[in-house]
Amino acid sequence: MKPDKYSAVWVSHSSISDFLKCPRSYYLRNVYKNSKTGHKMTVMSPPLALGQAVHEVIESLAVLPVEERLKISLVKRLDFPWLKVTGKRGGFKNYSIETEYRERAIQMLINLQEDPGPLLKKAIRIKSDMGLPHYWLNGKEGIILCGKIDWLSYDDETDSVHIIDFKTGKNEEKEDSLQLPIYLLLATNTQTKKVTGVSYWYLDRDDGLVEKKLPNIKDSYKKIFEIAKEIKKVRAKNDFVCPKGGCNACRPYERILKGEAEMVGVSETRQDIYILPD
Repeated sequence: MKPDKYSAVWVSHSSISDFLKCPRSYYLRNVYKNSKTGHKMTVMSPPLALGQAVHEVIESLAVLPVEERLKISLVKRLDFPWLKVTGKRGGFKNYSIETEYRERAIQMLINLQEDPGPLLKKAIRIKSDMGLPHYWLNGKEGIILCGKIDWLSYDDETDSVHIIDFKTGKNEEKEDSLQLPIYLLLATNTQTKKVTGVSYWYLDRDDGLVEKKLPNIKDSYKKIFEIAKEIKKVRAKNDFVCPKGGCNACRPYERILKGEAEMVGVSETRQDIYILPD
């Protein structure tokens, strides 16, 4: 019998991260839906707004021919994405804070425009029948791995791809992060080119690409599959308990349920967007 995508357990880097931090946080972010709107919920903040806008600019470049990508200033391309997060929708409490974050976003895009590196090479876009790249991590267990890779740079000489993840935050990704193993699994199983490299690109700095060691794909699969099976088991038991009785990961969402948050909009992925008072 063919597995059913609609009844499968879908996991991603963000949902796995939520689960590892706190099962209650995972539930509130990835399972719970508002009975009135039928939507899941998210808490918006200025750093998230900045990241969303900058990533949208970069994502728009991949569909363009190489010679067209920088014809229009990347700063100019920021205008439309920023409209989606301006004011309360981006978690900005006042104009001064919004200006500070917008200027940071502008500087990141200026850095990228001045040193575009692999952005001026061919890129591969992963096609998907359901919008988000995904594949059956394990059909027998009914588990699908999904996620969006920022950039797949294509190399003609080796007929291979290099995974690039753009970072807009100030902190470095931890060495034990599951992000690159998950992206390696996704890129290997959702397109035909061999993956020969993985890198982070911290846009707040002038370092350019920071190449990382390519994860072992068998170890990556084993690690992600074990966590995914645990998520499936907890979902089946409906046993989403915070081990600390309330933590920084789940507390913001508990505040939404208590009516302490303000709903400021609905995202393009049909999530209710909330902001919290200080």
